[in-house]
Amino acid sequence: MPDKIPEQPTTVVPWWQDGSTTSDTIKEPYYLSKGVSAFFSLIKGWLLFPLQQSDPLTCSESLLDVMAWDRDITRFKNESLGLYRKRVKYAALNAKDSGSVAGFKRIFERLGIAIVSFKERQSEEWDVCTIELTDNDISKNSALLQTLIEQYGRTCRRYRFEVIFPTFAYLAAVEFSHSHAMFVARTSAVCETTVLTERINHQQQVFVAFL
Repeated sequence: MPDKIPEQPTTVVPWWQDGSTTSDTIKEPYYLSKGVSAFFSLIKGWLLFPLQQSDPLTCSESLLDVMAWDRDITRFKNESLGLYRKRVKYAALNAKDSGSVAGFKRIFERLGIAIVSFKERQSEEWDVCTIELTDNDISKNSALLQTLIEQYGRTCRRYRFEVIFPTFAYLAAVEFSHSHAMFVARTSAVCETTVLTERINHQQQVFVAFL
């Protein structure tokens, strides 16, 4: 694999052949050592060319189309070359992960899309799967999302995208103190009665008549 290829060792020439130690100007041995190193770098590139063509991320674009055809990948309109290479590279893994919630999330993550939440069998719409994404992912990858649903979604499911807007709340912890006072006001009716003692005078007469 290209990621396991050893690095080309750096050749260190002796000080009397580096072209600069024994003279004020660079002499011929310096150019000779550099030329030999460049020649072997060119040979390394020729030897690694077949390995690079086996990797969808580094192969030529014409060979990439052949790999895409073999892996049932079709390039959609205005798809970038980098994204196209990733879809071809992970075609087998994505096909294996299709059909499960965890696998569906891995498919999106391989292509640079993070699923916030994946919900299925919501309320009465048991055949609807709701995929929650950020507004940025939906606006930039609308064609890719449609392609992934068509290729890896279940035939007995309907898929719906929902936009999530993240918000941030900040709470500050500060000292809280207070003082209070309570005042009570009452009203009462006060009535004073004063009785003066005075002499009571009266006259009485009785008249009796007989026949």
